[in-house]
Amino acid sequence: MANVANSRQGSAVSGVLALEREAHGLADRLPEILVDAQRIAQTVAHGLHGRRRSGPGETFWQFRQFQASDTLRQIDWRRSASSDHLFVREREWEAAHTVWMWSDLSQSMNFRSHLTPTTKRDRALIITLAAAELLVRGGERVAWLGLTAPTASRKATTRMAEAVLANESKSLEASQPPKVQLARFSGAIIVGDFLDPIEKTRAHIEALAADGAVGHLIQIVDPAEETLPYEGRTEFLSPNGGQRWVADRVQSLRAEYKDRMAAHRAEVAELTRRLGWSFLVHHTDRSPAEPLLSIIMRMQGGPGDRRWQAEESAPQTEARR
Repeated sequence: MANVANSRQGSAVSGVLALEREAHGLADRLPEILVDAQRIAQTVAHGLHGRRRSGPGETFWQFRQFQASDTLRQIDWRRSASSDHLFVREREWEAAHTVWMWSDLSQSMNFRSHLTPTTKRDRALIITLAAAELLVRGGERVAWLGLTAPTASRKATTRMAEAVLANESKSLEASQPPKVQLARFSGAIIVGDFLDPIEKTRAHIEALAADGAVGHLIQIVDPAEETLPYEGRTEFLSPNGGQRWVADRVQSLRAEYKDRMAAHRAEVAELTRRLGWSFLVHHTDRSPAEPLLSIIMRMQGGPGDRRWQAEESAPQTEARR
């Protein structure tokens, strides 16, 4: 019994030390990650998330021809005087919405295979902060779930990064977003690998969507996790190093592994479809601008618009090379 106790104690100490190393590593990389996020945001067309539809506001949007459903008070007589048609002046919709951001920074996200230059954690952070940068430029309020309050400040992404840095221990231990209910007309962007048992993922995502909030899940996957490209005798370690498993001929497990991976992903996709959320799969050997562009385009119309919703029940997966 003493040997077992000593073994467990040693495993716990090893896990704490590993967590401390990851925390220091994240702190060292965070400034560079923030710069990368801002650079990637600039590669996506500026203003893409603009509301660009008529509604309450002060900014002129466009003239359109008078329709039978319009009232005479809506006619712009000065514009109409220069034409044979009657025109209505429309203003651009300016009601800002709050978008809640969250990224899985747990130990399972600190994985990088030989097929990609970046860890899942770094890629998730870059996509999350870049999305926040673009949303703020579009006039929306953004916040990090559990860490920051909603803000439309141009320094929002910097404040988010600082909050993550100040709460490293909390962030590195959570593999799911906080169980909170978001307001009906708010949105969410949740980034992670979603490899937890589906019951756990379902409980957290359903809590966020309980009041009708609409959001997007971005699954970050290392290409090796997708294909299991290893051969021969292979050792697998748990994220904290406390568990070890050896496969003598790992290639013999490839077909079953892919089937289980596909089945698990289908369950996540079904969850988002039922809630009216969207689901996107991103591989870390691809450009982070790809999922960012896809998400921002889906959100172009705002939470009240159909385009905010998931457009198809199956997950959108990037084309493999």
